[in-house]
Amino acid sequence: MKHYDTLTIGHISLDYNIDHLDQLVIECGGAVLYSSAAAYALGHKVAAVTKLAPEDKDRLSQLVLPEEDIYFIPSAKSTSIRNQYHTADKERRTCTCISQGDPFRIEDIPEVECEIYHLAGLIYGDFDGALIKSLAKRGKVALDVQAMLRHASPEGAMYFEDWADKKELLPYLTYFKTDAAEAEILTGTTDRKKAAQMLYDWGAKEIVITHNTEVLAFDGKTLCTCPIKARNLSGRSGRGDTTFAAYITERLNAPIEDALLWATATVSAKMEHRGPYRGTRSDIQAYIDQFYR
Repeated sequence: MKHYDTLTIGHISLDYNIDHLDQLVIECGGAVLYSSAAAYALGHKVAAVTKLAPEDKDRLSQLVLPEEDIYFIPSAKSTSIRNQYHTADKERRTCTCISQGDPFRIEDIPEVECEIYHLAGLIYGDFDGALIKSLAKRGKVALDVQAMLRHASPEGAMYFEDWADKKELLPYLTYFKTDAAEAEILTGTTDRKKAAQMLYDWGAKEIVITHNTEVLAFDGKTLCTCPIKARNLSGRSGRGDTTFAAYITERLNAPIEDALLWATATVSAKMEHRGPYRGTRSDIQAYIDQFYR
């Protein structure tokens, strides 16, 4: 039986990205793409589970993983999203769902040994509570809350609303990631440290909160922050996915402080280039030595 440090589960999206100058770039994205690349670059054993319409199977080539570690499941549709950015720093955007792939069910998950099941979704409906509960019986579960907060109307308009089942399902999660805006939706506070404490009190064992200036991690005892030091924002897309994947895989063998340092350095390096991170662990070590020591 194959053994993985992390099994990353989510849709590869075809994204139509329009910047504040109305320049269009069409490229593949999605949390599964950025997350698996980051963890793999740091030397971890990574697999990806994704669903695509058969005619879109060429998107699999965007994954940096060995072919034998990619688990493809046919879907009636593939996910595709239009992102209209309103500012140069890409902090504000309007998203439209063009199409959404089929949801993931427990029967889609391959029979492998796995330390962490990483739910890297994009839109509400990608995962449900039954999947989270079932995976928690197999190993540690990591969830990026985006897929629980970001909804798509029948017309495709995307909007955020609170996660109705959060207090029921947070206790099943070992690692839980949110950005600052999502944390406010979940907890009602703009204080990230207070939000982390609330999410921990509701049952999540370890919380990661990303912000454009820093990343915060909290396990109920230790609270750490680490600054982002990217020199440009060329590769802003996928920054939260990169951070979370690097953090959870580093946590398998490192304390919070070290895992957070490696995760933040990885996303800082990634943000300087478009697309998923394609460097090596040695590259991140050099980045740490140059900018964090």
